[in-house]
Amino acid sequence: MSEQLKRTPLFDVYAAYGGKTIDFGGWELPVQFSSIKAEHEAVRTKAGLFDVSHMGEIIVTGSASEAFLQKLMTNDISKLVEGQAQYTAMCYQDGGIVDDLLVYKLEENHYLLVVNAGNIEKDFQWMQQNASGDVELVNKSNEYGLLAIQGPLAERILQKLTSHNLEDIKFFRFADQVEIAGKSVLVSRTGYTGEDGFEIYAASSDVTELWSSILETGKEEGILPCGLGARDTLRFEACLPLYGQELSKDITPLEAGLGFVVKLNKEQDFNGKSVLADQKENGVPRRSIGIEMIDKGIPRTGYPVFAGEEQIGFVTTGTQSPTLKKNIGLALIDAKFAEIGKELEVEIRNKRLKAITVATPFYKRQK
Repeated sequence: MSEQLKRTPLFDVYAAYGGKTIDFGGWELPVQFSSIKAEHEAVRTKAGLFDVSHMGEIIVTGSASEAFLQKLMTNDISKLVEGQAQYTAMCYQDGGIVDDLLVYKLEENHYLLVVNAGNIEKDFQWMQQNASGDVELVNKSNEYGLLAIQGPLAERILQKLTSHNLEDIKFFRFADQVEIAGKSVLVSRTGYTGEDGFEIYAASSDVTELWSSILETGKEEGILPCGLGARDTLRFEACLPLYGQELSKDITPLEAGLGFVVKLNKEQDFNGKSVLADQKENGVPRRSIGIEMIDKGIPRTGYPVFAGEEQIGFVTTGTQSPTLKKNIGLALIDAKFAEIGKELEVEIRNKRLKAITVATPFYKRQK
């Protein structure tokens, strides 16, 4: 594999756990350690540990930081309190998505933005272009390592490594300067699998020790190291979007089904607002919908979707669901065909195969 690929601080330990690496957006990352199916099941029933150190971290400070973020983000940053995280989209003026990201409010006028790995440079440039007033932007992506422990036993395992009461960290909240396995970290509770779990933001020099400590501590509970393959099948079943598939510069948040992060009534104007307001009032031209195959076949990313002889859209993500044992997909299609229960066709290897539109998310954990 090319030496030009970027690597996380954990790269040297992948092989010891059986990691098989691939090129993922310019990063050499593990697609699996044991098997995608085993890792997927571990997260749904026990716990899994992911290296997500390739994600980007950007610090925003200055007296104008809230106003700056309000202009860039579709969600309402003014609602954040210290210790809270918020999921949002960042749009171009035409409503297309620059990126989807998390905003952490560390303290007044001090924010941590967590962005997608493939978009770090693009996002940082976009922010710099839009910055005005007293705003300072620092790309600290290389200084952070990031682990995610996910699954119903995640809290029990992680609690053994810290005196901080993890129950106190509610959904989309975080605690900074928490000691885990002797390392000072930021711990949040957001997740990208549809299960409960935590993200651990640490100094890049500390993640290798944290990785081994968590896996050793969770061995009795059946924790497994997990790769990108399981991360994708898990987030897909929970219908959590992936930039470059469900989201892109050519897809608006409303088309993608992310209306809950578009706050048109917030006081400050934001990039893309006029286009999104028009879509909200008059309806979106396309919608992201769930499909389940009737005929035998797996809908894959990019496969065309038809209603009769008319191509009405394409599959954004699809696979055989490890949890549901069904061939399912997400597709972006002409809105007039998007009602649940409609029979459509997916073109798979030059054959039109029957599918039906279904409700999403495909999987929702029992509380």
